[in-house]
Amino acid sequence: MTKGPTRLDVVVSYALPRAGIPSATSFRKWVAAALKGRIREADLAIRIVDAKEGRSLNHHYRGKDYATNVLSFPAELPEGLPEGVKLPLLGDLVICAPVVAREAKEQDKALNQHYAHLTVHGVLHLLGWDHEDDKEAEAMEQLERDILAELGIADPYAIRDE
Repeated sequence: MTKGPTRLDVVVSYALPRAGIPSATSFRKWVAAALKGRIREADLAIRIVDAKEGRSLNHHYRGKDYATNVLSFPAELPEGLPEGVKLPLLGDLVICAPVVAREAKEQDKALNQHYAHLTVHGVLHLLGWDHEDDKEAEAMEQLERDILAELGIADPYAIRDE
């Protein structure tokens, strides 16, 4: 295992007013936590979007006609790179602010903690993690729990008592 990214470049863009949305510094902290011990260098972009753009992207890339909380777009590196050359480009995350806010309220979660969880979840997708079957989902969810615990964030999958 590596110690953590020695170089992390996270570009955060906001396609809507930033009120109530975490700062770029917070997103960078959450990305760093997700990458810690996994890779040493990383470049990625995070775009915070409204429901219209989120729905359009989800429809175009996944064939689903609704806005979802987070979309992950792993980088497609060019073919023909010399052997041993590794580019630190991970890809892009798109986070839909209205969906995140609605889910946080429905699930009685702190908004920033839900953003942290979805950022970590998206980064793990960029690293190749998935949840297509129960075994994969269980492993990915446990890794998310561990990363979030290091950030002082409670288990996002815990069932809350009414």
